[in-house]
Parts: sequence; structure tokens; C-alpha cells
Amino acid sequence: MVWFVSFAFAADTLPRWVSEDKRMSDDDLAKKREGTFVTGLPSFEVDPLTGVGGGLTGYATSDGDRDDPLFAYTPYRVRVGVAAGLTTRGTAGLTLKVDLPFVGGSAWRLRLDGRLERNPNNLYFGLTEGTLAPLPGGSYGAYTAGLAVVRDGGPGEAPRVADVLRHRFLEDEVMVNLKAERVVFGGNWRVLAGYELQHLDYRTFEGEPVTATDPRTGAAVEVPNGRTLLREDAASGAVSGVSGGRVALVQGAFLYDTRDFEPDPRRGSLAELATELSGPFVGSRFTFAKLFCHARQFVPLFPEHLPRLVLAGRFGYGTIFGDDAPFFEFQDQWSAEGSVKALGGS
Repeated sequence: MVWFVSFAFAADTLPRWVSEDKRMSDDDLAKKREGTFVTGLPSFEVDPLTGVGGGLTGYATSDGDRDDPLFAYTPYRVRVGVAAGLTTRGTAGLTLKVDLPFVGGSAWRLRLDGRLERNPNNLYFGLTEGTLAPLPGGSYGAYTAGLAVVRDGGPGEAPRVADVLRHRFLEDEVMVNLKAERVVFGGNWRVLAGYELQHLDYRTFEGEPVTATDPRTGAAVEVPNGRTLLREDAASGAVSGVSGGRVALVQGAFLYDTRDFEPDPRRGSLAELATELSGPFVGSRFTFAKLFCHARQFVPLFPEHLPRLVLAGRFGYGTIFGDDAPFFEFQDQWSAEGSVKALGGS
């Protein structure tokens, strides 16, 4: 026997857990589509690290009907998104996102994210304030040009090497994340709990053939790449996690949100306190914790004459705790709104 529970409201009844602050503007409401539809957008990029690339992002969206009391207060009732991309320098990724606000008309929201990604073009410059020191040569261009000059190899290196890939590393990632949140205190406050499971593999590029300039002749020659900074820091004990492995995280957040239209707000604010906990007790190889405070504000400018002109600002502060925190966790801060790239990353 299977039981079904359904939720229904009269057309003029708004659930008590939905705030009037969340009602979208009349212009956005007039343009919002009814029913279920599919959208897609191709992408093309040229990047100095990843090369030339392309991809596709697509969504299957269900907005419901206009007589649904939630129609004007939520961006959609169900959305499934898929994104795929590939570049000439080996970066490839596939992402799946499922989002269900006000599940069954309730105060609950469920989100499921999954990702497969390979990126041989990640950057590592260190994890300390020493990364703020001036670069040798005075500029990034001069510094990278110096890395592409052949030098005598040190211990454990070939007789002649170059450092073209000194700051690069490869990351293979498999990730799945499930989050549930609930509206509390009249509609503008939300609490969130989630669980994320990742498997990560890393490789650095010692011995990889690179093209560099021979300082004796000025000719371009092929030599092995020397030691990478990430491998040096791992050998000295300055960082951990280079061997990768399983990372499991319990996530929590407390949010205050008065934005009128979440994907593209015209007015309102968002304040967030978010945390992640990792350790053997949740199935992880690593033990650490993260804390992130985050605030956004959206103010319409000249709404009578320029209704799409919005002043937006953001402030965030994040930190990480734990002697066992792996190096890759320093490169982003987790937010219920999506990860924010941080120290040492792109």
C-alpha cells in the first residue's frame, strides 16, 4: 500500500510561512511563464589557463499555474539543471542540479547537486600571508617568464629542468550534495542542513615535458618540469591532503532573506551564517571545520525610469579550523547560495 500526501490552497490563500517581502515585481510577474518548459544556452570561452572551450547549460523548469498562491513568491516550483563543458587543455565537467522550493506547498525546500570534474589547470600559490609578498621580477608576466627558463636540477630532479608548471596541479572530483531547508519565523528566516560527499584525486607535474628557454643559447628546448610548489609544501608538512581521498561534510546555515526574486533580485537583502564540519564521525578522511558570514544587499536605482538598474553589494568573512584541514578546502568558502572562491584559487 502506498500513501500520498498532497497540499492545496485556495487561490487567495497564502501559506503563513511565505513572506510578502518575497513577492516579485509586477514586471517580473508579468513575464513569468506558466507550466513546464525547457531552456538552454551554449557557452564559448577563451582562457589563458584552460584554453579554448565550450559547453551547454540547460534547464527543465516547472513554474506551475498563475492561480497557485505561490506563483508570485517563488522563482519556480521545480527546476532540473544540467551543465557540461570541455576545453582544449583538458578541463572537463558535468554538473546536475535539482531544486524544489516549497515542496508540496510546504515550508520545506530540497536541493540535490552532483558534479564530475577534471581540471589539470588548477593553481596553487600557497596558503599563508606570504602569498601577498611581491612576485620575483616585479610583475606576474616577468615572474612566469622566469619560470620558463631552463635551470640546473636540484635533489630528486633531472639534470636540467624548468618550472613552467610550478603552480599547477590536476584535480579529479566526484561530488554529491543533498540539502534541506525550512522557512521559520514568518517567512524571511530559513534554517538549512546538508550532507556532502566527495572523492578527490590530485596529481602534480614533476617530470612532465615542458618547453622552456635555454639561457645559454636562447633557443626553445624541451625539458622535464621541476618540483611544484604544492609538492614542496606537502613534503615540508606545510599542507596536507595532496593524496586526496574521501571528504564528507555536514553543513548548516541560518539565513535572513528578503530578496524579491532569488535568481535576479531587484530589492532586498540576504544575511547568512554558514558552517561545515568534517571528520571520521561523518565518514571523512579529514577533520576540520569552516565558518562563513555573508551579507548581500540589493537597492533599485531610479526605479521609475530605469527599472532594471540595481545597486548590489556583498560582504563576506570566512575562516577554517583544524590542523588537518586539507589544502583544497582553503580555496573556497561554502555558502548555501553556492561556493565562493577564496585564497589561492583562480
